Amino acid sequence: MSEDGLRTTIEPADSELREKYESLIRENYERCHPDDTLDDLKHRARFSKEDQGLLRDWMALAVRLVR
Repeated sequence: MSEDGLRTTIEPADSELREKYESLIRENYERCHPDDTLDDLKHRARFSKEDQGLLRDWMALAVRLVR
């Protein structure tokens, strides 16, 4: 189990890099989902496959933004 409680790690596994990626997507995620926050999504992803997939998609976007 990863440090954030997920059974599978949603990349990146490095917490500093993950924080950087989250900072890149936080504003866009919260604009697209006005009644939600990225932190709430991360919390729900610990229990929901659908939210894990959504978080994984957003993290993939962050990876693309960095490249």
